[in-house]
Amino acid sequence: MSTSERLIESTRELLWERGYVGTSPKAILERAGAGQGSMYHHFKGKPDLALAAIRRTAEEMRAAAGKVLDGPGSAYERIEAYLRRERDVLRGCPVGRLTMDPDVVASDELRAPVDETLDWLRERIAGIVEEGKERGEFAPSLDGEEIAAAVVATVQGGYVLARASRSPAAFDAGVRGLLSLLAPRGRHAA
Repeated sequence: MSTSERLIESTRELLWERGYVGTSPKAILERAGAGQGSMYHHFKGKPDLALAAIRRTAEEMRAAAGKVLDGPGSAYERIEAYLRRERDVLRGCPVGRLTMDPDVVASDELRAPVDETLDWLRERIAGIVEEGKERGEFAPSLDGEEIAAAVVATVQGGYVLARASRSPAAFDAGVRGLLSLLAPRGRHAA
């Protein structure tokens, strides 16, 4: 792995663990096993490196979500696959974590990849709900944007509840509850 890649990966991990303020250039360099001049050789400084790390995290989240949302199955099955996909629930969401970081939220540049990713996710899920309505899977009265917001809120809120209780059970309960509300007639979420 190149030095710039090690710097980006180290920053991604540190942002997830500590947030922006808690991610010092010294900690990044130590984790990356890089010398002091390396960061400034590849990046203008901590904000530039953080932006590269946030973009990479956002890209990976979109790719992982897209894999299941664009996969086979009915609209319900694709939403179910997204909700049930493997996650490190107790660690939380690396993108969702950034929404709680005051320094990221205060920076239009750092916040942009986070906003774009959450917007993309809500739009993609809303589109799937609309597909499901057209095929008769979901009630015509469902609003795709509202369901998409509920799906994202369930996932993000599930992370918070799981971390607070130190158990993935709270996350899983939220997912089961939402799936039972979305389940087409005659089908119940297990």
